[in-house]
Amino acid sequence: MELKEILKAVNIRHTEGEEIKDITGIQIDSRQIKPGDMFVAVKGTQTDGHSYIAKAVGNGAAAVVCETLPECLDEKVTYIQVNDTEDAVGKLATTFYGDPTSKLDLVGVTGTNGKTTVATLLYNMFRKFGYKVGLISTVCNYIDGEPVPTDHTTPDPITLNKLLGRMADEGCKYAFMEVSSHSIAQKRIGGLKFAGGIFTNITRDHLDYHKTFENYLKAKKAFFDGLPKTAFALTNADDRNGMVMVQNTKAKTAVYSLRTLCEFKGKVLEDGFEGMLMDINNLEVNVQFIGRFNASNLLAVYGAACMLGKRPDDILLVLSTLRPVSGRFEALRSPKGYTAIVDYAHTPDALANVLDTIHEVLKGRGKVITVVGAGGNRDKGKRPLMAKEAARSSDKIIITSDNPRFEEPQDIINDMLGGLGKDDMTRTVSIADRKEAIRTACMLAQAGDVILVAGKGHENYQEIRGVKHHFDDKEVLEEIFRNER
Repeated sequence: MELKEILKAVNIRHTEGEEIKDITGIQIDSRQIKPGDMFVAVKGTQTDGHSYIAKAVGNGAAAVVCETLPECLDEKVTYIQVNDTEDAVGKLATTFYGDPTSKLDLVGVTGTNGKTTVATLLYNMFRKFGYKVGLISTVCNYIDGEPVPTDHTTPDPITLNKLLGRMADEGCKYAFMEVSSHSIAQKRIGGLKFAGGIFTNITRDHLDYHKTFENYLKAKKAFFDGLPKTAFALTNADDRNGMVMVQNTKAKTAVYSLRTLCEFKGKVLEDGFEGMLMDINNLEVNVQFIGRFNASNLLAVYGAACMLGKRPDDILLVLSTLRPVSGRFEALRSPKGYTAIVDYAHTPDALANVLDTIHEVLKGRGKVITVVGAGGNRDKGKRPLMAKEAARSSDKIIITSDNPRFEEPQDIINDMLGGLGKDDMTRTVSIADRKEAIRTACMLAQAGDVILVAGKGHENYQEIRGVKHHFDDKEVLEEIFRNER
């Protein structure tokens, strides 16, 4: 695409060099630059792209977008000065990849918990309706049925627009996307047009990045503030910040709730470890999901599908056929008669929700054994809170390792143990080896008990000292179960 055309998307302070030239790609990583590419120098949290302008030019960059012009200018390169490269990169990428969200309906899902479940279930539902659909999620990205591996909840703006461009080119009518607080704060979704936004809930998370809960909340709210009048904004009235999210949005607002009368009202009529019977807007439906938090997620899916014009009867029919997302309250039955639940819960609130759900279904007929850890090089403040929640609702607690990254596993475990009182400690053991921790929980469990293995869910690795080693909670449990037969 011609450089002059790409630059129409941004406000330019100053230009040095020729604007009539072809640009073959856009990059924010100087190592990825090929001859003819545009390099956008973004000031990231770890490094400043301005330090790599010379390297980008050396690799063949035809144009450089920056906030501060370098002292030495290459006469073959066009330099474009803007006020904010972080803001500009999304708009440039959207233009370069043909404004893909003008060709499909993009729905964003944001919140602390439930993003993956809601986005994935909408993707699966609309495929069952017969549409070509895209998905951008923590677990995996999909272009209709084709998996595209992912490293971040929301990719960088260039990867994101390239992916959405492929979805549009391959005929996708809808795309459903998890929208993380990082991506909102870092303007990774700049330039995208959303047909709708969904809010699930908000609790303490990512304070290592946002510093305060208020900043975290503002990041989430900014997504809804930016929705156009043509979009819908669907919010959870059961979360105390649910209405705050949509108070300044221009979008058409709708509400879902398990507690109050609203557009999309739900109730759990019966529940078990096999599924639930729900009432949604006075219509009954059997679903293959467990727990109130999943009932809330299903209401969000139902409401969004209605807002996108689908008939309630058709939505409920498909809803009854959908299965849980990998690693989200995934139940496995042991030959010894106990149940193991694998769940991604990695915040105090998520852990509390999962444990409360287990007790709702168990109804005191068995014991609960929880295996839980906390990630390294992340918010240390939630570690004692995680242990405290585990102790509040478990008969036995095993504190273990969960992606220690560059920290010592035992140091993380000690931080978690700091949240426990003397009585809690009598029911708690710490085992740094996660596989051994899970094995110990299985040895302690009796018929009718429930083991919760929390924190990793769908993840199939342990990150230690910068290296990802294969590790899958579900695989470990299945191996143990095979030896129990």
